[in-house]
Amino acid sequence: MFTAPAHPLLVPFDGTFDVRAAATSPRGKDQKSKWKEQLEAEVKALGDAQYKLYADGRFAVLLIFQAMDAAGKDSAIHHVFAGVNPCGLNVISFKQPSRRELAHDFLWRTTASLPERGTVAIFNRSYYEEVLVVRVHPEFLAAQKLPTRPSKAFWEDRFRAIRDHERHLAEQGTVILKFWLNISRDEQRKQLLERIDEPKKNWKFNVGDLDERARWDDYRAAYGEALRATSQPWAPWYAVPADNKQYLRLTVAKIVNEAFESLGLDFPHADATAKAALAAAKARLLAERD
Repeated sequence: MFTAPAHPLLVPFDGTFDVRAAATSPRGKDQKSKWKEQLEAEVKALGDAQYKLYADGRFAVLLIFQAMDAAGKDSAIHHVFAGVNPCGLNVISFKQPSRRELAHDFLWRTTASLPERGTVAIFNRSYYEEVLVVRVHPEFLAAQKLPTRPSKAFWEDRFRAIRDHERHLAEQGTVILKFWLNISRDEQRKQLLERIDEPKKNWKFNVGDLDERARWDDYRAAYGEALRATSQPWAPWYAVPADNKQYLRLTVAKIVNEAFESLGLDFPHADATAKAALAAAKARLLAERD
């Protein structure tokens, strides 16, 4: 079972994570040009690793992205995975649940989109919305018609269900990496203003985002509790500074590549029987007339 290696942005597994201390910008001077160049190398390595993942066939990879609005989830996914064969990659964006989805348990709608062995699935938002946006807006639970009312124990039960769900997936060969893109309030304001001022970005702006922004402290508290409760060695959270997009993309790419490297992936090796069959096939092909 995959176990997360040590990393400075890894959310600790002991419940001590303090969301207030998490950085939103990289330390040191800005190195955008260097980070962009390094990202190109990481993107190529990631494409090569996914090809080997598919041939190896023992593991699936699930990557979960969560963040406040305008933190850069879409652009990070676009840039980091640009070199991955689309046949082995599935990106799913989970929006407001449908009536059918609400009639099932909160993990049901994401289960059908879990990756097959040899493939990568990216969840752009996920079942974590059920302990984030629903935590901030408990009135949303009314549509789920649950037999129990929200309480401290209710949310702890959801965290437990998520931990158990992810451990089961990990035991079956799914590598789970979870990224919280930690944007500052000032940077979010800047990004939202760009969506208003730049015509080509107007389509991205939703007035409702301002209502959610007004609940900033509530969301920070919800993220803090969710990350503390669900960062585990087999399904780690990474609190990635998101104010600098070049740094964000490079950091995500490096973490994913490091996870791939730890799996010991390899192309299948032919045994004696397979080698004999290959030799016979080659002889037949060479014997054909042009």
